[in-house]
Amino acid sequence: MPAASPSTPAEIAELLAFYASAGVDDALEDAPVNRFAEAAAKSAEGRPAERAPAALPRDARPESRPASGEVPERPPAPVPATPSSGLDARNIPDAPARVPAATVPDEAQAAAARQLAARATTLDELRQHMAAFDGCNLKFTAKNLVFADGNPNADLMLVGEAPGRDEDLEGLPFVGRSGRLLDRMLAAIGLDRNSAYIANVIPWRPPGNRTPTPHETEICRPFIERQIELVNPKVLINLGGPSAKTLLNTTEGILRLRGNWRVHTTASGVAIPAMPTLHPAYLLRTPAHKKLAWRDFLEVKAKLKGLA
Repeated sequence: MPAASPSTPAEIAELLAFYASAGVDDALEDAPVNRFAEAAAKSAEGRPAERAPAALPRDARPESRPASGEVPERPPAPVPATPSSGLDARNIPDAPARVPAATVPDEAQAAAARQLAARATTLDELRQHMAAFDGCNLKFTAKNLVFADGNPNADLMLVGEAPGRDEDLEGLPFVGRSGRLLDRMLAAIGLDRNSAYIANVIPWRPPGNRTPTPHETEICRPFIERQIELVNPKVLINLGGPSAKTLLNTTEGILRLRGNWRVHTTASGVAIPAMPTLHPAYLLRTPAHKKLAWRDFLEVKAKLKGLA
């Protein structure tokens, strides 16, 4: 056992060896140190000395305050001058023009969309009304209005859900990977963008490609319904569940809907045969289901041939 109070170098070395073997790796003082008190002392050193409270002005003294329930009138705060810029209250420049705020979707906006859509007598007028419409908050985050592509006199019209990133940049529907797949699907039945008309239920890209809300869909519904009415195709293809549910007024899933002929009825009472099928973006994620879409497009080809 090493000495309790070593006095020679040999005893000190023996004590240190004992501490090392016992696992001691830090030197401590004999008395505990209050680290919280040290921190408070350092904080007090950097804090300015407290001054005695100045005498209150007469109007701030208790006897001069208004009775309970009364609100004293305060003069407007003066605008301080800025030495670095030389501005004062008389030469402050005008504030920049306000950017229109996003609109909260509600029934009033949907009603305004219905009025504008009904007022359009041509596709060009409808596009102008949609470009001027500020009732859908998606417009404020999108880069472009994605109206349509293809031949408005075609017998076949295809309607998807909403534009993606590529469509938003170019202002045309189905121009990305899903668009290239759609072109191949059309080519398989002898059609292309010159013999078909393509649009979306939602003409503005939702931020981050999120799913449009039910309110946003209802606001945009009158525009796509009027667009279909003005094009008046012989056959309509609903690409994906959201398009089918919106335009066919159903709640069934797309895997149950696809392959079965439905009817889209316009506001003027025209019944258009509609084929719900799988969206090209879904087929890119699930290639095994391409055969299902192929069957649906063959049905469309036969229907067009029978209506010719």
